[in-house]
Amino acid sequence: MKIDADELLRGAVAAGDVPGVAAALTTPEGTVYEAAYGVRTQSLAAAMSQDTVMWIASMTKPLVGAAAMQLVEQGRIGLDEPAAKILPELGNVRVLEGWEANGQPRTRPPKGAITLRRLLTHTAGFTYDTWNADMARFHRTLNLPRTASGRNIALRLPLSFDPGQRWEYGINIDWAGKMIEAVSGMRLGEYLKRNLTGPLGMESTAFKITPGMRSRIAKVHQRGDDGGFTVSAFEVPQDPEFEPGGGGLYSTASDYQRFMRMILNGGKGNGKQVLRRETVELMSRNAMGELRVTLLPSQNNLLSCDAEFFAGTPKSWGLSFMINEETAPTGRSAGSLAWAGLANTYFWIDSQKKVAGLLMTQVLPFVDPRSLALFTAYEKSVYAALA
Repeated sequence: MKIDADELLRGAVAAGDVPGVAAALTTPEGTVYEAAYGVRTQSLAAAMSQDTVMWIASMTKPLVGAAAMQLVEQGRIGLDEPAAKILPELGNVRVLEGWEANGQPRTRPPKGAITLRRLLTHTAGFTYDTWNADMARFHRTLNLPRTASGRNIALRLPLSFDPGQRWEYGINIDWAGKMIEAVSGMRLGEYLKRNLTGPLGMESTAFKITPGMRSRIAKVHQRGDDGGFTVSAFEVPQDPEFEPGGGGLYSTASDYQRFMRMILNGGKGNGKQVLRRETVELMSRNAMGELRVTLLPSQNNLLSCDAEFFAGTPKSWGLSFMINEETAPTGRSAGSLAWAGLANTYFWIDSQKKVAGLLMTQVLPFVDPRSLALFTAYEKSVYAALA
């Protein structure tokens, strides 16, 4: 298999589309392409590489989903049992129904239970203020921090709809992380290290940035109106009240390939079976019935543009992955798994064609047109080479 995207990636850096980029492609057997161009941080000389440490934001979610499914395998969490059995506070969550005349939120009890399945498929009712107007208003009204703050109060949100009613992206997997902690008796990062990232050899993947990781870290860059970048001071808090399972991990392109390869290999990676094959197959199927993924309309243009992958292509959700139900315009096979991180990190896993690819940069807003165009072009180059 001959993949050559060097000219594409090098050109994107030269054109100012991204300050730096790392890309890779793996099969079940191992890496078949990897490249990195540009710099970790604008105006600094350190080059981007496969071991550059980046904030992977919501690419955290599939790792936490896999960890939760380990506990499902062991019978310690029921996929369709009320999550309140493990986290009683989830039994007290209410639905945001509207607003009182004085501007305060009006809520009611939910019709239906929050379950792990609904958390992993984003059908539990929790949403993000970045893409939901009512939740953005709720955050402003109560002056709440976001979940990336690692503060427990950031999770004290109402639902935007009754559990199981529809799909909408939200803080669901932060709560799944809390379930893992409650059942295992460990901090989420420690559980991952012992049971997933450690066994897979993902030594530069963690919530806590070690000195070795910090020596290789890339900064997040904010795209300005002029198309240029400013370096952001953003960093996930390093001493949080809780470790955000929805988006708090740092990782590298080299490490994340190990996770993708494990999925391609039916739960086995680095010589260790971390998930049963049938569990990976379950995670890789539509887990929300007739519900479908919809456009996420931005409520904060600094953090995200309007977000939807492959508009017009029906998309469902597995147990922590987006699934395109038809062949994607890039050539990605129907039934492939994918997702992304807020700072424009992207991956996909195509089990039919036995390839998994990623492209990682550190740019805001999410789905920044130039960053997304680079990822799309990269993916098309992969499938053109496979044809």
